[in-house]
Amino acid sequence: MRWLGALVCGVTVALAFPPYDLRWLMPVGLAGLMVIVRHLDGSFGTGVLFGLGFMVPLLRWLTIIGVDAWLVLSLLEALFFGLAAVVWRLTRHSAWWPAAYAVAWAGVESLRGLVPFGGFPWGSLAFGLVDSPVVRYGRLGGTVLVSVVVVGAVAVIVHLVEHRERSPRTLALGLGTVAVIAASAVLPVGTAGEKGSVLVTAVQGNVPGEGMDPFAERRQVLHNHASATRELAAEVESGERRRPDIVIWPENSTDIDPYADKAAYREIDNAVRAIDAPTLVGAVVDGPDDGQVQNMGIVWDPATGPGERYVKRHPVPFGEYIPFRGLLTRYIDRLSQIPRDFARGEEAGNLQVGPAQVGDVICFEVAYDGLLRDVVNGGAELLVVQTNNATYTGTGQLEQQFAISRYRAIETGRTVVVAATNGISGIVAADGTVLDVSQPRTREILEEQVLLGDGRTFGVQIGWWLGLLCMLATLLLLALGVLDRRRGTGTMAR
Repeated sequence: MRWLGALVCGVTVALAFPPYDLRWLMPVGLAGLMVIVRHLDGSFGTGVLFGLGFMVPLLRWLTIIGVDAWLVLSLLEALFFGLAAVVWRLTRHSAWWPAAYAVAWAGVESLRGLVPFGGFPWGSLAFGLVDSPVVRYGRLGGTVLVSVVVVGAVAVIVHLVEHRERSPRTLALGLGTVAVIAASAVLPVGTAGEKGSVLVTAVQGNVPGEGMDPFAERRQVLHNHASATRELAAEVESGERRRPDIVIWPENSTDIDPYADKAAYREIDNAVRAIDAPTLVGAVVDGPDDGQVQNMGIVWDPATGPGERYVKRHPVPFGEYIPFRGLLTRYIDRLSQIPRDFARGEEAGNLQVGPAQVGDVICFEVAYDGLLRDVVNGGAELLVVQTNNATYTGTGQLEQQFAISRYRAIETGRTVVVAATNGISGIVAADGTVLDVSQPRTREILEEQVLLGDGRTFGVQIGWWLGLLCMLATLLLLALGVLDRRRGTGTMAR
């Protein structure tokens, strides 16, 4: 029953995230896990079962790739929650166990975003709380601080319920927790260091395919985005729309290398010349080495053609490259669907697109704290997420990724423009407000006058250090807990 309880608690936390959006269930699930670990069973297995209950429903969209991929990744991520449960169990008798629980959760969450293969931070608590005031703590300390505040507050409530005493310490804990949560409602949000504005347009051209085969007609995908841009240009010429300062095309708006294919080059160039505005084009381009390709954002100028480029820095393992390819492809035939590895970019996505310095991240990269910090530290005044999540149309992945994009706006104090091939495109203000949004499986043009920013929030400045501190503190808590347990059982050598 206690293992079943851990599983149910994990499912409860998952339901707080999109597409379910039952945010009030997050503290319920976390509190349930704390009670189980503290009083019933704090084993590694209990944490793993919680993690499975959390990750299996959260990552259900991976069934598009395969049930095996869905379950294997869910299990891999669940192992980290097993580690958190062990640290919680070892520190449950500490006088300050609520703080230890909060730090350990944030430490394990930070570790999960780094390893293996560069990590997978999907499911960080901040990403499920984008419509809650507490997410504003991300502006002060990034995703790490949001987790510390949420888990710490839940732990204090559990402590108060367990003891029900009226000592000065208990009263101080209770009032302090209320003050921390209440303060989130008045924390400042909005553009960090307002620096003018630009008229930005996101083009969602739509794709003809779906599921695992959305880009079977590659030239049609390119044509859709080019023709949508030419139609926009016609509306500008007729006076129906204003001419944009910047145009954003999504990831994979051309899977045909425009540097190698003259027809693809001409179609893009004609569309950009028609709209007469610098355009960020998402392209798949032949790689620097034989057998490789590059996922790239290209700044296309209406007068001079292609210029600055950003190459995706964090290709998706088993999606855009195959680790241990020589070994694994012998046993897993499905990996042959990825015949070439995507080369990894080396530089942050800071691009000058017309009048604005743009920070570009591609698809899943929006979930990685470090990549967002790098572009903001590099001078990005506007954030762009180019994505092609057409594969996951009809699943919760679209809503989850868009929620992460909204969180990044709050955390960095930047407007975020999401350009998708046919998923959810949107323009998000720096306070997380959605200014415009598209519907999936449609061809749409989004246009807004948005603010630029050049200030750095504390979340950008200290988020990495807080994550490192929490990971080191988690390791220390684990070591101290093991030593304390050995002393208690008399197994430590004298």
